[in-house]
Parts: sequence; C-alpha cells; structure tokens
Amino acid sequence: MSATATRTPVKEPPAASATSPARKRSRWPVVLRQAALRALALAVLLLAWQCAVWAELWPRVLVPSPGEVWAALLRTSTVHDGVRGQSGHLLIEHLGTSLRRIGIGTGYAALAGIPLGLLIGVVKPLAVVLEPAVSFLRTLPPLAYLSLLVIWFGIDESPKIWLLVIAACPPIAAATAAAVRTVPGQLLEAARALGASPLNLLLAVRLPAALPEIFTGVRIAVGIAYTSVVAAETVNGVPGIGGMIRDAQRYNQTDVVIVGILAIGLSGVLLDTALRALEHAAVPWRGRA
Repeated sequence: MSATATRTPVKEPPAASATSPARKRSRWPVVLRQAALRALALAVLLLAWQCAVWAELWPRVLVPSPGEVWAALLRTSTVHDGVRGQSGHLLIEHLGTSLRRIGIGTGYAALAGIPLGLLIGVVKPLAVVLEPAVSFLRTLPPLAYLSLLVIWFGIDESPKIWLLVIAACPPIAAATAAAVRTVPGQLLEAARALGASPLNLLLAVRLPAALPEIFTGVRIAVGIAYTSVVAAETVNGVPGIGGMIRDAQRYNQTDVVIVGILAIGLSGVLLDTALRALEHAAVPWRGRA
C-alpha cells in the first residue's frame, strides 16, 4: 500500500442563496418588528392627540378629537339621513375623481416630458432654447397660472387637467434630460462600433440607461400633481378631494378637513408604493453594480 494515500476532496455544501426559503422566513421577524414599531408610533400619536383635546389646549372646533374625526370618516363614506357623504358625494368618489385627474394630468405630462427631455439631453441647439423654458415653468407655483387657465378654458375639467400637466411636465423633462446626459460614454462608443444609428443610440442605449432616473422624475411629478390638485379643485372641484376640503372649510367642519387630509396622505403613500413596484418591475437593474 502506498505511503501517500489519495485523498478525495470534500465538497462543501453550497451557500444558501439570497432567495432561499430559509432566507425569506428570516425576513418575517424584521417585517413584524417594523410593523409593531409603526403601530406603536401611531398609538402614541393618537394618545397625544386625545390628551391635547382633554386638556382643552385649543377650542374643539379647531382641534376635534380622534373619535370625532372617525365619525366624520364614517359620515363622509356613507349615506346618512338622506344625505350622500359630503357635498353630495361619498369620500371614495371624491378621492377617485382626484386620482383620475392626477392620472390623466401626469400621463399627458409624461407623454410630453419624456420626449422633450430626450431632445434637450441629446440636441444641444434645442437645449439652449428649451431648457430655460422648462426651468421657468418648474419654478412657478401652480396657483400663479391657475387664474389664467380658468380665463382660457373656463371652470370645467380642462383648467384642472392643464394645471396638472403644466405642473408635472417640467420635473419629468428635467430628470430625463439629466439622465440622458449622464449615460456612460463606453456604452455609446460600443454601440457606435457595432454600427448603431443615432436613432438606435437614442432608443436602444440612451433611453434604457436613463429609465431609472426617468421613473424618479415621474414619481416626483406625481407628488407635485397631488399637491396641485387641491389648488386645481378650488374652482368647481366637486366631486374631488380638494373640493370636499374647500366646502368643509367654508362651514368650519374641521373634522371633515382632517379626513380629507388623511385621505390624501394615505392614498399618496399607496400611489408612491405602486410606482415603486412598477419601477422595480420595469427597471430591475437599478441599484445593481
């Protein structure tokens, strides 16, 4: 028998992948802990709110109790004593109308802003002319041109949609232009070496590389549109969450105003979460080396 025995190499078990069932199960305690912390923070906030009401720090008409706000939520969401919600519409109808306006306005803004940003980022002579105009519109508050839009288009849906389009288009165009300009030169040179035309460079290289920042611009534009919809709905805005808040303010219905504010905030969080999920599905390479 040989003095030096042949040794069979021992195979080490493969490392658990990041998406293994055990790894997924290990995430649940973290998720549950985060949910518990958020619930605790909400409970502390509600308790502090109720204590301020009990202490009568402010008149009840200015700061209603959490119970009164809950009652207002139920009242605006149902038909009571023959009255349908608030201002003749349920809360979900007010919110749905506002979200529809935001979707239409932001959709038109994206259809205009993305091509505009591509042109600004690629064609330098156009950038000299168009970029100052985009910056000018981006710095204007929506209320500055709402009155002008009402004079031009009346008090129906048109001025509201135009207001949201004008408010949401500049951030999308600016984000697109900035993203296109920062596309790595190596990608462009490699595409040119393979015989790509200028149009192919734009659609197959620049646009996909710029998609992550374009999605960021769209998310910012949706937030701007949501903050602008209340201003848009101050003119004949019922149904609409801004119109509901305006009517409640006229009659000092602070509880209904708070319900409207909470509805805007919660729906805004859900809308941003949906946009993040869409971005993750459309741009899975974002954040990866």
